[in-house]
Amino acid sequence: MNKSTGKLRQEQQQRLQQRLNPQNVALGRVLEMSVPEFEDEVRRELDENPALEAIDHSSDEGSDFNETSDQLQLADYADRDDAPAYLSNAGGRDASEHTEASSFAADEGESMGEVLMRRLAGESELDETGMHIAAHIIGNLDDNGYLHRPLEAIGNDIEVIEGFRPAPDAVRRVFREVRRLDPAGICAVDLRDCLMLQLERKPDSPAVNLAREIIGDFFDMFSKKHFDRIQNQLGVSREDMEKALSVIKSLNPKPASAIETGRAVGRAAAITPDFYLDYDANDDQFTLSLPGSIPELAVETTFSADNEDKGDGAAAAFIRRKRNEATSFIRLVEQRRQTLLAIGEAIVKLQRDFMLSGDKADIRPMILKDIAALTGLDLSVISRATSGKYILAPHGIYPLKMFFNERHDPDTDVSTHAILDVLSRLVENEDKRHPLSDQALCEELAKSGFDVARRTVAKYRERLGLPVARLRRNF
Repeated sequence: MNKSTGKLRQEQQQRLQQRLNPQNVALGRVLEMSVPEFEDEVRRELDENPALEAIDHSSDEGSDFNETSDQLQLADYADRDDAPAYLSNAGGRDASEHTEASSFAADEGESMGEVLMRRLAGESELDETGMHIAAHIIGNLDDNGYLHRPLEAIGNDIEVIEGFRPAPDAVRRVFREVRRLDPAGICAVDLRDCLMLQLERKPDSPAVNLAREIIGDFFDMFSKKHFDRIQNQLGVSREDMEKALSVIKSLNPKPASAIETGRAVGRAAAITPDFYLDYDANDDQFTLSLPGSIPELAVETTFSADNEDKGDGAAAAFIRRKRNEATSFIRLVEQRRQTLLAIGEAIVKLQRDFMLSGDKADIRPMILKDIAALTGLDLSVISRATSGKYILAPHGIYPLKMFFNERHDPDTDVSTHAILDVLSRLVENEDKRHPLSDQALCEELAKSGFDVARRTVAKYRERLGLPVARLRRNF
């Protein structure tokens, strides 16, 4: 109302608003989940929502939903050999065939810290306080056995956690005791320190003494492989220099790797594939399936609309809410399955040559828009669905992100993977005494039919984690 005139006035405004559908938000969240994470999500929903139930098709009473749909279909055949390849090799895979792609069983071995503490208790005369200090020092070692944290900071930790402030001399004394443990090099503060700890334990010899001098006084030059300059400054022969370098090369830059813990390194990060891809040579056809033990879901009968009508207001509202939540979740599970399969099948279609050969040179250029064109899905959906996902193909297990790569040249259909593969082989087979420069690599790539600029070669070399020619040279 306009106060001066007392009249009403109507105004028209145009505003653009974007609202996310809750179902789309939920779909994006579950698309990002790995197989184990999504199985946990389904189990959690089954536990929390009484209106949701898992339909058990198994005749074994009390069995959890441990059989996939492929395994259930496989049971229809008298002999596993009679079943189609996509069944005999997909959902019903023998655990022995795919140990690397499955979750590993938890091991019961000692940790690195437990091994070192046990050795310290048997080899040193530290009292109880000293062992407490040692536990904090060893607890700060990284996976390679290095101590990057200052002793003063560790002393502060002990004061906060243990309730007493150890004397700096006591911390340094325990630090020295830990550094005496096997393997040599443990508790080093950096690579130079690690190598020196190992050299100090070797019996004296001309080669070992020269190696100590090189690491002690010329480490910066050594790390940059300026071996000729070191040789000239030390005034030693080439033969003596080579012997000293041979001693240094025999040292272990990661001393913790020599500790037998009974635990396999990297098992905690075992990969569980999100797609299984099988190839039937007879039909020349690929079959893509989703692994996991997701059961068939349904709304529990007691939460039907008929029962809702029989209850009072509060009970009816509860039944209706839980039934709606169950229905939405069932729809979400199916949406996730259809979306992943659509994206996976599009990738397999575009990368068919690689799926057949397993040769990275056969990976064709592919970007998110290519998948969107085949599936009709939004780019953000495709990005979420492929992030952190793996496919178990006939030749191995691969991250989906490996297949997304642009053309290095708009006029060709050669992917960067083909160039990276050739570049890697060139460096691997080069003369290590005279490694190829970036310009030389550029010329060798041109001979293989790849017209790549020198700066692009340098970028691809860095992507492969390869140093410049000078640092690849052996003395």
